[in-house]
Amino acid sequence: MITSTTDFGTDCAPEDQEDIDPMTLVGMWTRTAALTAPPLMSLATVGLDGYPRVRHVLLSESDATAVYFHTDSRSQKAAQIAQAPRGACALAWPAAGRQLVMHGDLRVAEPEQALRSYRERSRYLQILAWRNDSDLAHRPPAERRRAWARFDAENDELDPPPTWVGYALIPREIILWRGDPDGPSRRIAFRCNDSGAWNTEVLPG
Repeated sequence: MITSTTDFGTDCAPEDQEDIDPMTLVGMWTRTAALTAPPLMSLATVGLDGYPRVRHVLLSESDATAVYFHTDSRSQKAAQIAQAPRGACALAWPAAGRQLVMHGDLRVAEPEQALRSYRERSRYLQILAWRNDSDLAHRPPAERRRAWARFDAENDELDPPPTWVGYALIPREIILWRGDPDGPSRRIAFRCNDSGAWNTEVLPG
């Protein structure tokens, strides 16, 4: 089954909240213990009809420039990204009082990043990437399960299917929200300017 984590990573010191590189902080917030399932991230794209579309995907990883997710190249989201390569995402940790939202530009991830992400996925998700197609979707439930079990039994080590594709969301704006049970919440917006530097603005919580 598809699993994700609600575990929060770590935060910076309060005095560094406005000056830290926001992508460093994104990595800190989303990085959890080894072998922990990846965080669940809401992802919004622009539909082919111009209306927004939103769904949840697993956050594969992040680095100094982007956050990454993976999908099937035949999916609706892939077609939407090809037409309008812009998106937004959000992650929330209610128990920790943290929320992260960002929007920016989307591009196809490098093949080696996509391969690494596939190999880090659970066995279930690796099989799903191969068997999640229209043909299987239209079969009766029992037949779908038999086909799944047969594929699992016949394949030991799996490489990603040709339809496996990764995307990088390169943020233009990142907003970090921190709750406070003893006082007002706080939001800090980081906006990337034309030179690639981050401008910081403290917003009402």
